[in-house]
Amino acid sequence: MDSIDEGIIRCVTVNARSTYAEIGEAVGLSPSAAKRRLDRLVADGVIAGFTALVNTEALGWTAEAYVEVYCTGNPTPAVLRRDLERIPEVIEACTVSGPADALLYMRAADIPHLERAIQRLRESRVIDRTESVIVLSRLINRPRST
Repeated sequence: MDSIDEGIIRCVTVNARSTYAEIGEAVGLSPSAAKRRLDRLVADGVIAGFTALVNTEALGWTAEAYVEVYCTGNPTPAVLRRDLERIPEVIEACTVSGPADALLYMRAADIPHLERAIQRLRESRVIDRTESVIVLSRLINRPRST
C-alpha cells in the first residue's frame, strides 16, 4: 500500500459514491488507473465494502441512549450481532469487559419510540435484560478517524 492507495481510501471514505474520475483527480491518476487501483484494494480485502450512512437527525431521531445488554448464557458475538442488526435504532454495538456483555448506542424519534426499540431488544432469546442511560445533552462530539 502506498500514498496513492491511501488517497483512494480517503476519497471513498468521505464519499463512497465518488466516480473514478473524482478518485483519479484526488490522487493524480486517470479514471481507468483509479478504477484498477480501487478494484485491487477491494480484491485484496483492504476495502471490505461500500455503504450508505443514514443521518438519523434528518430522520428526526433526536433521542439518544446508551444501553447495556446482559445476555442469557454465553452467546457468541456473531449470534448477538445477528439479533441486534434487526433493530435499526441500534446505531453502534460492541462487546465490552465488565458486568455487561455489550454496549449499544441507540437513536430514536422520541422516548416512546426508544422504549419500543428497547422492548424489541428484550424480545431476543439471547438477551436477559438491559440497562439504559438517556443522553440529555452532548458536550463533545468529535468525528471519528478512519
